[in-house]
Amino acid sequence: MQKPSSDPISIDGNRHLAEHSRFFQRLHRRYEAEMSLLPPGVPTRESMGQTCDALLARGHDLGAALRILRQLVMERLIHLDCECNASLEDITLPVTHLAELALDRACIAARADLDTRHGAPRGPQGEPVQLWVIGMGKLGARELNVSSDIDLIYVYEHDGETEGLPDGRGKLSNHEYFARAVKAIYGLVGDTTEHGFVFRVDLALRPNGNSGPPAVSLSALEDYLQVHGREWERFAWLKSRVVAPLACTSTPNVQALRGVVLPFVFRRYLDYSVFDALRSLHRQIRDHASKRSAGHPERANDVKLSRGGIREIEFTVQLLQVVRGGQFPELRCRPTLEALQRLARAGLMPQETADALARAYVFLRKVEHRIQYLDDQQTHVLPTSDEDLCWIGQTMGVECSDFLKELDTHRELVAQEFDTLLGGEGQKKKCSGGCGGPRAAGAQAPAPELDTLIEQLPPKMRDRVAEWARNPRVQSLRDEARARLFRVVQRTARWVAEGSIEEAAAVRLVEWLEPLLRRESYLALLLERPSVHEHLLHLLGTAKWPARYMLQHPGVIDELASDALMSERFVPADFEHELELRLAALRSTGEDDDENLLNLLRRAHHAETFRTLARDVEHRITVEQVADDLSALADCVLRVTARWCWARLKNRHRKTPQFAIIGYGKLGGKELGYGSDLDIVFVFDDDDENASEIYAAFVRKLINWLAVKTGEGDLFEIDTALRPNGNSGLLITSFKSYADYQTQRGSNTAWTWEHQAMTRARFVLGTEDLVPLDEHGRAITEDEPHGGLHLRDRFDAVREAVITAPRDSVALQEEIVTMRERVRSAHPVPAHTFDVKHSHGGMVDAEFAVQYLVLSQSAAHPGLRNNVGNIALLQRAETAGLLPSGVGTAAANAYRVLRQVQHRARLNEEPTRVGMDELTVERSAILDLWKAVFRA
Repeated sequence: MQKPSSDPISIDGNRHLAEHSRFFQRLHRRYEAEMSLLPPGVPTRESMGQTCDALLARGHDLGAALRILRQLVMERLIHLDCECNASLEDITLPVTHLAELALDRACIAARADLDTRHGAPRGPQGEPVQLWVIGMGKLGARELNVSSDIDLIYVYEHDGETEGLPDGRGKLSNHEYFARAVKAIYGLVGDTTEHGFVFRVDLALRPNGNSGPPAVSLSALEDYLQVHGREWERFAWLKSRVVAPLACTSTPNVQALRGVVLPFVFRRYLDYSVFDALRSLHRQIRDHASKRSAGHPERANDVKLSRGGIREIEFTVQLLQVVRGGQFPELRCRPTLEALQRLARAGLMPQETADALARAYVFLRKVEHRIQYLDDQQTHVLPTSDEDLCWIGQTMGVECSDFLKELDTHRELVAQEFDTLLGGEGQKKKCSGGCGGPRAAGAQAPAPELDTLIEQLPPKMRDRVAEWARNPRVQSLRDEARARLFRVVQRTARWVAEGSIEEAAAVRLVEWLEPLLRRESYLALLLERPSVHEHLLHLLGTAKWPARYMLQHPGVIDELASDALMSERFVPADFEHELELRLAALRSTGEDDDENLLNLLRRAHHAETFRTLARDVEHRITVEQVADDLSALADCVLRVTARWCWARLKNRHRKTPQFAIIGYGKLGGKELGYGSDLDIVFVFDDDDENASEIYAAFVRKLINWLAVKTGEGDLFEIDTALRPNGNSGLLITSFKSYADYQTQRGSNTAWTWEHQAMTRARFVLGTEDLVPLDEHGRAITEDEPHGGLHLRDRFDAVREAVITAPRDSVALQEEIVTMRERVRSAHPVPAHTFDVKHSHGGMVDAEFAVQYLVLSQSAAHPGLRNNVGNIALLQRAETAGLLPSGVGTAAANAYRVLRQVQHRARLNEEPTRVGMDELTVERSAILDLWKAVFRA
């Protein structure tokens, strides 16, 4: 490389760096007299508008004014970027605003001229018709480069015709009117004149490409996307945005466009079928770049399209957004840098990877701009001139050799991450939870025919897969989907042959796949992510119930790709924060209707339940920890659902309800299992004259949100039988009525069995948990009085009063023993078997014994008052001398073992009964407890 010459660039600091640009020099020669018209600083839409007006006042027509404005803005940006170290946003945002301004003014001018000659276009009901100029790609994402073309699609709101002139002449169909408008806009923005152009305009992304009409109606666009839309077009529409006219961008009308585009880009289920589409698109781009550089090696060093270039960063981000954005709306954003951080927050990319890709993106975009500053050419290829290369390095603050080293470092990182994501060769890093990961050897090989596949399978798999020859679901699959299915089975058989997977798990996979064959994205997921496929097989081999859960909620299998799945526990604050982010994302696009929120809650709950299930069957957490996490999850779901329901209640009379939920049974004792229903009681503390009616409507809505089945399933079955007066009582009562009922004040009082239930009751949520949150999850402060804030303390006082009330111990003992016999009679156990829950010496005996101890002894022994669970209470009772030495400890240990046995049996869908010669130690320990407590 030649040593750079001693010119002002290298000897005079940054003051004259911009002057190396031939484009900069031309601008000063031609437009020096107009440069003072652009106010100092970073150009804004307002300052550019003022400059455009000033140029118009000097006698330029609109087309000339916009073109001169463009040259003034470019001069300013070269100066700011090369001499003032401007941020990337300070360059891309002004270019975007320039495009928006130019298109806005061109739209207004074009439509005004057409309206004068043909009248305004009208819809079917005579309504005005909007034209939307949709910016795609970098324009949509507000990240245009300094020599960018603008990818546009023109959509008009309704078909119809124009009003015509007063004498009836001049009428046009809306189709023809808007075609003429597009032509006029192009003339004002895209034509090259003596002042150049404002922007090069590309309409190739419109429906049917260059063979399609220049403008399409919204209904025609919807038909096209539904019937003919291709996978690569989803990436194009991901960044789409109405950019002009500016008066239309914030009107409610554009919601109709969002309603067409969003379902096309983001599918309801996790969508791994797009991997192949992106591979194909990327291959075409690489092939095109290779052909273009054939015989011209200087063209191979393209910072956008070559290996490790800008396009690979964009593809990496967009692929993860399209795959997951249907279920996780917080991932839907247009700017690349913002999307990288959202992917990291969602756990789909390590934070350090997101930061490294962001640094690479900024660096490459800055290099791209400097390449374009040289001659105002739409190129991304590094110059071959030593002088130009050194200038690029100097404008970025480094020597030429260091610049090239840094460029290579960034591009190698980008290439590695991209190859890892798409399963390219030579991956050097393991991708995080959101990516494809290295593809298994042979995954891209041609899929075998069914007969050939069957011959490759072990016996049990062979018998099961042979049935597919007559299975209409298999026969009706598209060729591509059938090929994916056979590759997944082929890989599974290979793992069985290698001994890494049990054949029983492989057979369960075949059975699990059959009902899901019409959801082809799951086949793509397993094929794209061998780690998920392998982990799924392992789960299927551990127990039967996980297979049933994954069949009901197949989308949860994507959770298996997370590196943190086995190492973390449920974090309530994170769960609620993520839900609030998703709500904010849905609200921003007008999608926050009841149906979407119901499904959002269900998907989040099912995913978190599945994470706990996976840790459970892998023995990463204990049965007690499973119950703790499932109970904490239920608390979170109740809080979020109650908060969202109240916000959407039509007759609510205050921002925050003065309301509480009391949990009983397994929820109250924090002992929830998979699929447990929730025993809850609703109370309110509000003096409003319509409070009873308002809170009754609220509770009905809340129960419906929790229990109704949608396409994503349900959340919980709700049991309110423990409310005052049971099923004959009100669905929600005032707290005073509840307290009077429980504490035996008045004629209507609780029964002993209800006091037994109170021993496990817990305050689940109250007014303080239902304060509205902003989009960042922060509480919105209010001036409203919060009498309900004290409900937690008042409930605790009522519970303590109930369980410490004076009682006749003999009468209490008789009532509890009688109740125990009723429960036993309702759950008969076959002879010569031991049911770990209901038999003599089972879990219910221990639970009733604890309830008696709490109700009869907690007044004298405060350690028994806290709702800390049966195991801890048995140990406390022994410490207090209420049980013989060793009896409480032995019963506590036995209870823990019986819970484990019950839990594992349910996971494997087996009876919770064993032979009488099993669990003898545990049964004896519980019987000893019963005898010690009831003298029986």
